[in-house]
Amino acid sequence: MKFLDGLSEDIKKNLLEQLRVLWTHASTAIEGNTLSLGETAFVLSEGLTIRGKPLKDHRDIEGHARAVDLVFALVKKDEITVEDVFELHRLVIDEQILDVYKPVGAWKKENNAVNIAVGDQQRMLEFSNFWEIPQLMERWLHLLNAEMQPHKEPEDLLKSYARLHLSFVAIHPFWDGNGRIARLLSNLPCLKAGYPPIIIENERRYDYLTAIGEYQLAHGTPSLNTELIHEGDLVNRFSSFCEECWQQSLSLVEQAHALQQSRDYTISQSRDPSL
Repeated sequence: MKFLDGLSEDIKKNLLEQLRVLWTHASTAIEGNTLSLGETAFVLSEGLTIRGKPLKDHRDIEGHARAVDLVFALVKKDEITVEDVFELHRLVIDEQILDVYKPVGAWKKENNAVNIAVGDQQRMLEFSNFWEIPQLMERWLHLLNAEMQPHKEPEDLLKSYARLHLSFVAIHPFWDGNGRIARLLSNLPCLKAGYPPIIIENERRYDYLTAIGEYQLAHGTPSLNTELIHEGDLVNRFSSFCEECWQQSLSLVEQAHALQQSRDYTISQSRDPSL
């Protein structure tokens, strides 16, 4: 990943860990996880639990962090497959009770719906039919692999992220974990092009869910007879929102490179005091 170029091994390792912690905390917090950023970092670095916090929250943190590691590894692949998606789901969902209708590492087996409230409008929305999921996700993976190009500019990457994210959560291929998987997989074009991940700020959960809700209310859910993504103002607005959130990880990368430059300058000075 190009954003790591020029960094010493220790700085590179620390930066990747910062991104891993931030990504894990933000994405799980959006889903209701109660661990703070500092607690998330502690759990992942020390392997210990936080007194008074639910065990499920610890498992969710650990599973998501392993999923981030897998996403970093997937950047090296030429093609992302269905099995890659299933493996991410197995990491993100640590379900102790087996349920044939709630499979882990497989597409959903029954339809599911959600209530969406945007402004003064409230509606129940059913996601894509479960029997259409394999074909819809084949189309989605084709889109993902087409978007993974090594020389994309930031503006194009934001559009790629928005298209992939909105279409994935509209399909809703799993019984649970769809938001976390969308926030992971939709970042592969960014990482492939050498940029850090877009990390949705958990403090902006309302804005994030509202933007997704507006899109889904306007366009419904994908089927085999509709387009996977509907381009237009709502996709552009979601892209702009993601650009604002992107500043977190971009700032961490900038700080790491500033530290590297300071270190390099200090070393050069110590070797040649006349400089």
